Amino acid sequence: MATYTTEITSDKLISDNPIHQRLLKAYIVAKDYVFGDLLEIGCGEGRGVEVLGPLVSHYHGMDKIGDILEILKVKHPDFVFEQAVLPPMPGLKDNTFDVVVSFQVIEHIPDDLLYLQEIYRVLKPGGFALISTPNIRFSLSRNPWHIREYTPDQLQELCLKVFDKVETKGIGGNEKVWEYHRANKLSVERITKWDFLNLQYRLPAGLLKIPYEILNRFNRNKLHEKQGKAVEEIFHADYLFLDDPTEALDLFYLLHKKA
Repeated sequence: MATYTTEITSDKLISDNPIHQRLLKAYIVAKDYVFGDLLEIGCGEGRGVEVLGPLVSHYHGMDKIGDILEILKVKHPDFVFEQAVLPPMPGLKDNTFDVVVSFQVIEHIPDDLLYLQEIYRVLKPGGFALISTPNIRFSLSRNPWHIREYTPDQLQELCLKVFDKVETKGIGGNEKVWEYHRANKLSVERITKWDFLNLQYRLPAGLLKIPYEILNRFNRNKLHEKQGKAVEEIFHADYLFLDDPTEALDLFYLLHKKA
């Protein structure tokens, strides 16, 4: 499977490894929570079905990219995969799933409130959702693929408009992870210092996607070239599940629907 953009982080490209391991960590954490009938919104190239599929009685994956889903259907014939641009999710009935997971998705959704309302609707009473999204505090530049990013309080406030209980957690890292993050920050700053007019925040997102993709790929490759094993030898165990989302690279929230 080809990598479409740096937004679809590849487990095949070694320069993507720190980001791949960071994304994988959310699924490793989710292993302790999932059961029964599971819906994954934004299943991508299949991290969720690989890690979580064997742990549940039924897996249903949704994504907007049909080519990815066709490959997953062949690879995992016992599971259900559905192409959809959401919200809403009109094909899914109310009170259907025990658990919903949706990692690194909400930042792409124009109507984030409706997205959460739809998750709540399809959850069984007593069910819960696991969502993750970047913590804007540690974002290094504007990402034109994201509609918005959240502070921990902003996301909590939004989720409490829909869900009956919200547990706020996060995905952080050990010193290896933060060393990579600091190097990445310095590298990004060397690039963005040439943006004298602050165009990354002034131009429409559509005009920024191609230059962002080119520069982001260049930056990841440059970091790998300079840091070598420091990039290659980061593993999901180096990312830590935190109780305090303010210190996390990614917010990881548990959203409960009352029984």
